[in-house]
Amino acid sequence: MTARVIAIDGPAGSGKSTVAMALAKRLNWSFLDTGAMYRAVTAEALDKGIPVTDDDALSIIAAIANIETIPRVLINGRDVTEIIRLPEINRAVSAVASIPAVREQMVQRQRQFAEDQPVGTVVEGRDISTVVFPTATLKVYLDADIGERAKRRGVENELEIASRDMADSTRAASPLKQDPDAVFINTTAMTVDEVVEAIASCLN
Repeated sequence: MTARVIAIDGPAGSGKSTVAMALAKRLNWSFLDTGAMYRAVTAEALDKGIPVTDDDALSIIAAIANIETIPRVLINGRDVTEIIRLPEINRAVSAVASIPAVREQMVQRQRQFAEDQPVGTVVEGRDISTVVFPTATLKVYLDADIGERAKRRGVENELEIASRDMADSTRAASPLKQDPDAVFINTTAMTVDEVVEAIASCLN
């Protein structure tokens, strides 16, 4: 990989998407929300009545679907920007993201996206530092107290957040974990601007 990448990982509600978008804007870099990609596949499966336990069918969706994440999230031309944040997607996405063949397809897309950018890319997700871009220019791991994370998510309570944390960190395929080289930032009491500044300062 030759692309310049800032890889941001962390659990749900840690501030990854908001911080990554703000950082990309500050640096004038591209931005990629990998979680939106898995959510789009999940939304497509549920729309077609495909169980999230059907690994083969989900793998086919991941392989052939046309997915866009900027400025809106589209899958096969259907705008799912709002749909992917619904509770039913929150409950199902971890199962979809745990399928190795789905992850393999998404990783290929994510790497190609970064390679295609004329500038650097800020990428956020759960396995960006450890799997997708192990040689990233900068690796960052965001976290926050579970109460604060549930508050930020709004539609998910602490029990749901804890359940997703468990599913994401214990799955066999690319589990959520902090890369040893990642800069750790607890965002509980920090503003978005403060987190962006902390990350940007690591580039100097």
